[in-house]
Amino acid sequence: MKKPTLEMVAAHAGVSRATVSRVVNGTPTVEPTIASRVQRSIDELHYVPNRAARSLASNRAGAVALVVPESTSKVFTDPFFGAVIMGIAGVLDDTDFTLTMIIESEANAEKTHRYLTGGNVDGALVLSHHAGDRSYGSLTDRVPLVYGGRPVVEVPGAVCIDVDNLAAARLAVGHVIGSGRRRIATIAGPQTMRPGVERLEGWRGALADAGLEPGPIAYGDFTTTSGTRAARELLAGGEPFDAIFAANDQMALGAYPVLREAGLQIPGDVAVMGFDDSPFSQTSEPPLTTMNQPMVRLGAEMARKLLAMIDKQHPEPLTMLHASLVERGSV
Repeated sequence: MKKPTLEMVAAHAGVSRATVSRVVNGTPTVEPTIASRVQRSIDELHYVPNRAARSLASNRAGAVALVVPESTSKVFTDPFFGAVIMGIAGVLDDTDFTLTMIIESEANAEKTHRYLTGGNVDGALVLSHHAGDRSYGSLTDRVPLVYGGRPVVEVPGAVCIDVDNLAAARLAVGHVIGSGRRRIATIAGPQTMRPGVERLEGWRGALADAGLEPGPIAYGDFTTTSGTRAARELLAGGEPFDAIFAANDQMALGAYPVLREAGLQIPGDVAVMGFDDSPFSQTSEPPLTTMNQPMVRLGAEMARKLLAMIDKQHPEPLTMLHASLVERGSV
């Protein structure tokens, strides 16, 4: 069977080619009954619009990119990324835009730059930004760009969706203090990322509010293995502690086996507090007390902001979301 064309749909519906084109492109000026008749013809003939032709007509690529400057292994093992992508995809499902994902290493940053500015996408979402990833700052005037999380180094003109990590960390550590703990260590996240910086700052702030001295600090990179390594550093340091605030759930759960190997009970000897409320936090033993970060909503808000920018709107430069305490058995 011959592939249906715009002209065949027009003849079938008894309208002009221009009318069919307006319906296909979502132009609201077509009278509803005529638009409905055209849509029936499109469905009956199984007409599929020519994306290349539509892109030329609308001056749009019909695609957006999600750029994640992380290793492939990290992206596919950390539930944070899957939840954010779920939120993005849920919003784009109701549009004609497709989502392209770019897992970017330092070696291909320039290639990503060329791709984003080469007419391949109508806008980009940047997630998990590090202090050294400054190449995107030069793109804000060339392609609509939305950050998931504020960059550590301020990018002029950037539009960001972020979680109030500082307030959430203070709440988390305040909860640990309220349970009677007085020597609270932390496994901090990377200081090249704003969540790592602000959650460490929140830990310090909550201890200062309570008149407590900071416990020992070890650093990780938000992976489980780094949490294991950091927990060993805390124990090897010899400084006593009766609780650990970890900057994410993966690092908190990485500390579990190290504490057990040392003969310590959770939470009897050492309370453990995480951050994210990942699926693993619910099935650990004991289940992990943590901060619920609205990861799906973060992705959805990123996508909505980007669509608004593609439509030449000017959204607020910063939207802050809030995390909530989830009490389980580790504190």
